[in-house]
Amino acid sequence: MKVIAGLGNPGKEYSCTRHNIGFMVVEKFMQKYDISLKKESKFNSSIGRSIVNNTNILLVQPLTYMNLSGTALVKIAHWYKIPVEDILVIFDDINLDFGRIRFRNAGSDGGHNGIKSIIECFGGAKNFARIKIGVGPDPGGAARKNYVLQNFVKKEIKVLPKILDICVNSLEVFLSEGISAACNKFNGLNILE
Repeated sequence: MKVIAGLGNPGKEYSCTRHNIGFMVVEKFMQKYDISLKKESKFNSSIGRSIVNNTNILLVQPLTYMNLSGTALVKIAHWYKIPVEDILVIFDDINLDFGRIRFRNAGSDGGHNGIKSIIECFGGAKNFARIKIGVGPDPGGAARKNYVLQNFVKKEIKVLPKILDICVNSLEVFLSEGISAACNKFNGLNILE
């Protein structure tokens, strides 16, 4: 079984913010495959189960708020006996320009508090796959925190459906062909071109 976890913050006030693009990708994937999410309080998450490309998947939206994402994911991994290397995390990356995505099969937190929480809760393990979705350019300094919690602007909202569609397509490639194929196909892509 693979866990596909989109990171974000629960609540309507966050639903269209840059920080919630992980939630948005999970929701788009759910719509395509007619998967419904159900709140599971023991995991502090919304969870949906399905089989896609012959792979059992668990779609997850942690409801712990971004900075505590790891507390939800580690409960799910322990309950279902899923090793960390079978987890894929989808999240916003301020260091990547808007319109770009990047797969990685491991790595540091890169300054992202949700990823930092996951690494800490899994005892320092960094060997989980991830899709970083560009929301940059990074405004830097004190503006950074407010920037990721702001809604996408009008020109971004226009192309957001295309970005979400490509992210769903990248997940399909990941599930059917693996992370190397997904890296080769999507890491150099500029969706805005």
